[in-house]
Amino acid sequence: MLLLLFLLVLNFSSSWADSDSVYKSFLQCFRNQSKPLGQVSNIIFSLSNSSYSSVLQAYVRNARFNSSSTPKPVIIVTPLIESHVSATVICSRNVGFQLKIRSGGHDFEGLSYISDKPFIILDMFNLRSISINLEEESAWVGAGATLGELYYNIWQKSKVHGFPGGVCPTVGIGGHISGGGYGTMLRKYGLSTDNVLDAKIVDVNGKILDRKGMGEELFWAIRGGGGASFGVVLAYKIKLVLVPETVTIFTSERTLDQNATDIVFRWQSVAPTINNNLFMRMVLQPLRRNKQKTVRASISSLYLGDADSLVKLLGKDFPELGLKKEDCMEMSWIESVVWWANFDHAASPDALLSRNYIVHFFKRKSDYVQTPISKDGLEWLWKRMIELGEPELVLNPYGGRMNEIKATDIPMPHRAGNLFKIQYTVTWNAAGTEAERNYTTLVNTLHGYMTPFVSKNPRRAFFPYRDIDNGISKTGTYEEGKVYGLKYFNQNFERLVDVKTAVDPENFFRNEQSIPPRTRKA
Repeated sequence: MLLLLFLLVLNFSSSWADSDSVYKSFLQCFRNQSKPLGQVSNIIFSLSNSSYSSVLQAYVRNARFNSSSTPKPVIIVTPLIESHVSATVICSRNVGFQLKIRSGGHDFEGLSYISDKPFIILDMFNLRSISINLEEESAWVGAGATLGELYYNIWQKSKVHGFPGGVCPTVGIGGHISGGGYGTMLRKYGLSTDNVLDAKIVDVNGKILDRKGMGEELFWAIRGGGGASFGVVLAYKIKLVLVPETVTIFTSERTLDQNATDIVFRWQSVAPTINNNLFMRMVLQPLRRNKQKTVRASISSLYLGDADSLVKLLGKDFPELGLKKEDCMEMSWIESVVWWANFDHAASPDALLSRNYIVHFFKRKSDYVQTPISKDGLEWLWKRMIELGEPELVLNPYGGRMNEIKATDIPMPHRAGNLFKIQYTVTWNAAGTEAERNYTTLVNTLHGYMTPFVSKNPRRAFFPYRDIDNGISKTGTYEEGKVYGLKYFNQNFERLVDVKTAVDPENFFRNEQSIPPRTRKA
């Protein structure tokens, strides 16, 4: 026993010494590469730094990846200026360690901050500058800024401009835009990524490039293909969109004994085809009500217009819903952002500036539906959801502007022909491998049940809803990448591979679901 303890201590001491040696080499390189240098101790954190754990955990958004057994980086770098990013890329290559890039930490599988190989985290949260240009109707936004900070800054400058991004205010700009994020205005203006005008990126050689410098192929790739496969995105220049002074929201809930099946069936045809100004998300939840197990269908909406015109529109196109004006709330666009972020309706837009986030254990998956599910199919699905008891389905309608943009315009290909996207979601609070196995089995089972109703050959998936079950790259080969690449990107995968091969043939920028170079061998 004493011998075993001695060996464990010896191994730990050796690992610590190795990491300390890497830290010293990295630090020396960083001092040589970064001009101006600044206070290094405030931006580079080794395992022995007293602030290491708090910096690491600050942007862990899934408790599954915040345990004592979760692999930890040898070094965390929190750059304050662009040259710090360039130096980090160069010096990570010099020490031969993998570089993980984190902007907001909302990667569902933690791929921006975990690895089974020795790695360094480049955490972008300090690079959060936002510059609004109303004359151009554009803005430059740092990759480390959050969606909430962007919306707040737009609102401070204009009450008739917005941006078609996501509803969670703590999501980082870098991951959201580079992955092809969306929000409640996607039927009017497309994805966030469809509204990008320029970008700045640090390439594998540490050079800072704008759209002109990087060329149109790389600029195409980092708008929906995942920036972390190609470099480090520093900032995006985005196009601001017009919003009316008054928008309207409503919610509507039905259970199975309240005609929910008819409402869900009809929603499938109405939500993707109705006026582009209306977005109606539907959430399907198994629950117990009055001692009876049932499924609740809840609709949450955003309408770019007033309540009178919304009631008239739905009275014509969706009379089954029975919407009345008293069911609606009129407000400004920024107030609707606050409402969709689940703050109290009376909350100030200042709430959008908070980076506080309640961390749970969760698993997410995705699918696309291209043909309406029949009433018989829905009735069968309700039985399966009630049996499972936990997983929920979030249905997001497409159509509108999404049908008008070509599948090849940016890497995110899921456009015309898709009625709605499904997000599978299960959340739990108990720690441990048994709880994780039980809950992930539930959501995987529901995903399996949905097979007859969703897209095929390939079964499509939404890249920002990262799901390691879609495939994993262990050695960085084309063959491994193709497994998940076709699901996320369809025919655009091959073009992404060509871009990757041109800009990073040695596959320095990589993660478990990154784009592989064509030249990479196992």
